[in-house]
Amino acid sequence: MLWWTSAAPHRNKTALICDGAVRSGKTLSMALSFALWACAVFDGRNFAICGKTIRSTRRSIITELLQTLEEIGFGVKQKFSENLIEISAFGRQNRIYIFGGKDEASASLIQGITLAGVLFDEVALMPRSFVEQAIARCSVAGSKLWFNCNPDHPQHWFHKEWIEKRAEKNAHYLHFTMEDNPALTEEIKARYRRMFSGTFYERFIEGRWVVAEGLIYPFAGELFCDVPEGAFDEYAASCDYGTVNPTSIGLWGRQGETWYRIDEYYYDARVAGIRRTDEEHFEALLTLLDGRKLGKIIVDPSAASFIALLAKKGIRVAPAKNNVLDGIRKTSTALKQGRIKICRCCKDAVREFGLYRWNDDLKKDEPVKENDHAMDDIRYFVAGMPEESAGMFAVSVNRNERG
Repeated sequence: MLWWTSAAPHRNKTALICDGAVRSGKTLSMALSFALWACAVFDGRNFAICGKTIRSTRRSIITELLQTLEEIGFGVKQKFSENLIEISAFGRQNRIYIFGGKDEASASLIQGITLAGVLFDEVALMPRSFVEQAIARCSVAGSKLWFNCNPDHPQHWFHKEWIEKRAEKNAHYLHFTMEDNPALTEEIKARYRRMFSGTFYERFIEGRWVVAEGLIYPFAGELFCDVPEGAFDEYAASCDYGTVNPTSIGLWGRQGETWYRIDEYYYDARVAGIRRTDEEHFEALLTLLDGRKLGKIIVDPSAASFIALLAKKGIRVAPAKNNVLDGIRKTSTALKQGRIKICRCCKDAVREFGLYRWNDDLKKDEPVKENDHAMDDIRYFVAGMPEESAGMFAVSVNRNERG
């Protein structure tokens, strides 16, 4: 918290790096230290807090930080239209701008501003060009850099350029575990340990930068179930579309807070020897629904013609979010928590769960692009779950409602 003060042994460091487990307390403690430092050392200067997006940054760090600052006597004023926060303490006032670094184009957003310091929240999720552009903005004498993240692949650019070269960069490095957060009870820590397995357990619970290897969902075989008895509250579908590659459509039914993948359509043109048209895939979807009311179908975003056809037929369509690693992590958590369940009758999905593996390439994390079509449609569905709630689905699709 006070590593930058005149009596601290690391006061001459130009950067602080904190990595480690989820819920370990690194984000709030770093953000609070950043604000204390800004107002203790500077007056009338610009600072930046950067996250993956402005929205996620407000949710994960800004809201709690400002509440804490007000509780300890800081003056806080937000200007939402400018993504600006003015903080005052010790008779001084400074400005903190919020930036999102989601892709390579984001680097241009931070150009032109002069900063006395910048805090990167979840820096491993940001492109290198954005981070380096923000660092270049810190030209005020005495400026410092603040980084936090959960671990990723050991070949990740941030690990190679900053953690491995921390002495060269004059950076102070701290590694966090859940044991460092006194607010977590043993029950909560045990729950988080149950949420992950394999690579994600090693990264998010143990806080280690490790190579992904082996099956992506090694625990899935223990979780398959029969289709539950009783009525479903609503239905949805998810689709990974292929012309030469297989097309996989999963039908989902919700009971309470759990979504069950209760049936599937899986067509492999290579095996069948014949390609199917969009209209034929649509007919197969109607057969899969068998008169059920479909609320929404989440579709592979690259399937433009199929999405257009579905919309023309009056079906509510959502293009899928296609961040592969984030989707895999969310799917792993949803399976472990029982928020989604895969029924044994979905034979191609069950088969792919036993084959879906990490690529042996040690330079980056990616699945082997084989036996992944049902895996992709399941991932698309899970990635859309946070925006969905009971009662959202409204479109009825029957065979005599084809438009």
